[in-house]
Amino acid sequence: MDAGDNTARSRVVVLGAILWPSFFAAGVATVVFFIFVDPLVLRDITFPHMEISRLGGYTIAFFMFWAATASSSLFTRILLIPPSQFNRR
Repeated sequence: MDAGDNTARSRVVVLGAILWPSFFAAGVATVVFFIFVDPLVLRDITFPHMEISRLGGYTIAFFMFWAATASSSLFTRILLIPPSQFNRR
């Protein structure tokens, strides 16, 4: 295995470490949110002129939660980068 393979593998590992926990958290957040909120009522309040089904509302919300939790995981990854990697010359 050469250095290029190791770098590609580490990027895949980092990407997986960001996306998998955020996927799980988005699923939990979607379930908890829609226990209390009906997507059709939410649609009528926010975008009454759009035809969004209940399943479409669930899907849109899931991807919004996933984007929010993935950005949180990415920010955590950025904070964990050692300062020595920023100070290279």
